[in-house]
Amino acid sequence: MIGKKNRILRLVKTVFIIILLILFNLPFFLMVNNSFKTTQQFVDDPFALPKSISFKNYIDAFKKMSFLRGLGNSFVIMTISVFLIIVSSSMAAYFLVRNKWRLNKILYAVYVASMIVPFQAIMIPLVSIYGKLKLLNNKWILIFMYMGFGQAFAVFIFHGFIKSIPLEMEEAALIDGCNRIKTFFLIVLPLLKPVIVTILILDVLWIWNDYLLPSLILLSPSERTLPLSTYSFFTSYSVDYA
Repeated sequence: MIGKKNRILRLVKTVFIIILLILFNLPFFLMVNNSFKTTQQFVDDPFALPKSISFKNYIDAFKKMSFLRGLGNSFVIMTISVFLIIVSSSMAAYFLVRNKWRLNKILYAVYVASMIVPFQAIMIPLVSIYGKLKLLNNKWILIFMYMGFGQAFAVFIFHGFIKSIPLEMEEAALIDGCNRIKTFFLIVLPLLKPVIVTILILDVLWIWNDYLLPSLILLSPSERTLPLSTYSFFTSYSVDYA
């Protein structure tokens, strides 16, 4: 009797999960289904299957939003920005940890304190200053800004990890003839792989999906990143439901 009740209960749970699965996936199915229709077919019956599969909507979207150009701009900006953030912040953190100067403690405190300042607080002055200097609408300026805004958190993470690296390893490298630069790149940097991967993932997601900063800096359609191109496309063709 108990076994029968358990089977009924499992059946009810399974049916309930299947219903939830259908409900949650229905919007995605309708979106994909209607993307293969013409506008007239969508207006006539948005829930019906397409009478004939057409890729016209995808081709139009691909061309009108300049997908490849936006993808290329995003990839270049993201790749160079993340590379510069990792290299510059790891070297800065190494310098701050290994040189026991009072000024370095102040610099590290400034790095950490800058993390609590929201971007919106400096957004208007930043755009105003760079606009007066005629430095807007330039992807290299955007890369420079990403490097600046991403350094504080990266230095904070690298700083804590480098402190845990035994100093004896670096001293042995110096005895073997390495200078400070070689010691950093050959001994310290390979040990930072876990931190580098963490910062890499976080910064790639941040820069790739960022909309606000590129929208303030990149004014020309030819310089737009993929999020900017996508937003511009949706606002321009918001009535075209197909």
